[in-house]
Amino acid sequence: MALMVTVTEIEASEPSVKKVPRIDPAAMSHLQRMSSSLAAAKTLSYQSASTMEVPTSSGQFITLFSSAKIAVKRPDKLRVELTGESPNFNFYYDGITANAYAPQTKVHSVTKAPATIDAMLPELEQETGIRFASMPLLFSDPYKVLSPRISSAFVAGTDKVGGTPCVHLAFISPGVNWEVWIESGVRALPLRLAVTYTDRTNYPRTMVEFSHWNLHPWLSDRSFIFHPPAGSKETPFGTILKSNVR
Repeated sequence: MALMVTVTEIEASEPSVKKVPRIDPAAMSHLQRMSSSLAAAKTLSYQSASTMEVPTSSGQFITLFSSAKIAVKRPDKLRVELTGESPNFNFYYDGITANAYAPQTKVHSVTKAPATIDAMLPELEQETGIRFASMPLLFSDPYKVLSPRISSAFVAGTDKVGGTPCVHLAFISPGVNWEVWIESGVRALPLRLAVTYTDRTNYPRTMVEFSHWNLHPWLSDRSFIFHPPAGSKETPFGTILKSNVR
């Protein structure tokens, strides 16, 4: 007797495969918790240690290590101090001007800036072409900035960063694949960030580890105002920053 099996019968006999959503709600929920913690802070400060891959004139990528100290006072003040293998510079924003100063070469740049951090950061990127890997964390609502561009999201697992339990999340956004390790506790702060730039040649990668988080630091308005040191020469804005792309 001939064996007659229809396509429908074959499909019905195959084991069912659980479909995993392209954007996992659990990953987005963790990202929302992180954003809420950062957004609730009127002032915050933290430190970071970064590794970044940058191209040389030979086409080879080299890895540079840098450290940063960041202070934020919402809605209109930001200070960054960058040191390490890449040329060092300090960045000041006081709600009126954005300033960059390179202490090693004693040059500085000054430009008028929008009235809020949220407005200033995109303009900085547009004018200089610079993308700071951790820039979205500085916005008043990181989730609002990050979530609309996400095309893939999932929980990659759990781990410890510096002994602190974390949930490891992975995302895809236009031009970048990125991962973030968020504290599993109530604060839900980011402790590690990994970014691969898929829209750049050879897919350079940046990794950042965060530490010394303070969500209630006392920050004086005067600490965000830049005063050019004696002997410092002014250079076009962006010259200093473009040599320090992170």
